[in-house]
Amino acid sequence: MVVNSRFISEPKTAAIVGCPFSGGQPRAGVDRGPIQMVEAGLIDQLTDLGWSVKFHGHHQFEEVNAVSDPPIGILKNPRLVSRVNEAVAQVVGDHARKGELPVTLGGDHSLAMGTISGTLSVHPETCVIWVDAHADINTVESTESGNLHGMPVSFLLGLGSKIPEFSWVKPLLKADRLVYIGLRDIDTGEKRILRENNIKAFSMHEVDKYGIGKVVEMALDHVNPDRDRPIHLSFDVDALDPSVAPSTGTPVRGGLTFREGHYICEAIHETGCLVALDLMEVNPSLADDASVRQTVQVGCSLVRSALGETLL
Repeated sequence: MVVNSRFISEPKTAAIVGCPFSGGQPRAGVDRGPIQMVEAGLIDQLTDLGWSVKFHGHHQFEEVNAVSDPPIGILKNPRLVSRVNEAVAQVVGDHARKGELPVTLGGDHSLAMGTISGTLSVHPETCVIWVDAHADINTVESTESGNLHGMPVSFLLGLGSKIPEFSWVKPLLKADRLVYIGLRDIDTGEKRILRENNIKAFSMHEVDKYGIGKVVEMALDHVNPDRDRPIHLSFDVDALDPSVAPSTGTPVRGGLTFREGHYICEAIHETGCLVALDLMEVNPSLADDASVRQTVQVGCSLVRSALGETLL
């Protein structure tokens, strides 16, 4: 089946935005994820699917100087995370303005603050499908760890106290344009935030109850009922069960199967509405070599599915 994209220009171009960045969380190694995915042949794989692929090397953010970066409250590395994300927002937005599809390889999920900001700057009607074990919606008030990879959604929605260092993040994302799939490890404060803001979330309970096909349909019906809005898919590999993707920073048992994760990507591709993709939190330092290879291969496979690879 050939799917025509509503928003990507022909000839269709995927722009790989490699972001080897780990500043939003404390575990070393997640900055190696994008490098290993590219080394695993992702560019050739996407070319084989008919995409023209742009990749000009990984962003190293050498220009970001945050040597003096004391905590703000308990927020860790706030200036570094802010400046890197502002740079990412610019890069993603530039690709989107050219009619290209930015494929951001992380790196930790704090990067979604930048990627989604970049998408919204070009496609203000965008809806976000966030596939993750975690809601990443803690505010300055609710966070217990201060790790910014658990907070990007709150910044995008404009929730919580305002931090001057993040004033560039415009609250362009609307609560009714956000939907979660795969949640199963949610902080108490996050549960309250989800309820108070009436944010639609499909936990693993709903996946078990309805099946992944029905869940994706209901998710799309909520944020994109007429299938005419741009979609930003932000996929954290820890949404998958650790038996599928073991080499990630915050694994949680009871996650999506290999096929459930791929079905989400395939179904979103079929809408023709995908305008940006994040694949985050592959951490090659946290497992044995075989598990690392497995996780990297799964990450590449998810990207291919979102960009049109089918079983038949």
